[in-house]
Amino acid sequence: HYIVNFERQFRETVISNFVTEYAAGRTPIPCAHCNSDMKFATLLDRARGLGSDYLATGHYARVGQTADGRFLLKRSVDPDKDQSYFLFSLTQDQLAHAVFPVGMLSKPEVRAEAHRLGLAVADKADSQEICFVPDGDYAAFVESRASSVRSGAIVNERGEQLATHGGVHRFTIGQRKGLGVSGPAPLYVLKIDADSGDVMV
Repeated sequence: HYIVNFERQFRETVISNFVTEYAAGRTPIPCAHCNSDMKFATLLDRARGLGSDYLATGHYARVGQTADGRFLLKRSVDPDKDQSYFLFSLTQDQLAHAVFPVGMLSKPEVRAEAHRLGLAVADKADSQEICFVPDGDYAAFVESRASSVRSGAIVNERGEQLATHGGVHRFTIGQRKGLGVSGPAPLYVLKIDADSGDVMV
């Protein structure tokens, strides 16, 4: 049994990218970044160094193979828990060495097996948040780590200022709730200009 510490690599690879992307007005997908650049790159390399041929994770996904030998990332049999989307960037080599034991099971089946084995996590609540932002307050997380955050104006499509905001990191394209401005019809974020700080709705 080996315990490996990837805290520094996680901070440099995943958290740093998350903060930089939000501060630039883009919406990152840290789970996908973590899976491809941490778990299935760094951790798979370490596993190989220890003489292991496969890396098993608890993702709800499956690996298949075509007749010509190409590996396929497939959805979990449990459509409500499927996590294949977060693994979309895995390479053929990474898929060839990936094992997803719970991908063929439903969440209730996994919980039943955990109960059978007496695992303390058998009744643990499902996580819906990003692991390093457990309270879900992405804006505060970014503000505490970004070198600077760009505040600015909320404008309509004609460029008319409707309100001001505390930072482009608080918005994502398509967002409707929490804009800080209302109108006669629903408003959605159409564009984020990190340079000017303008958020167009």
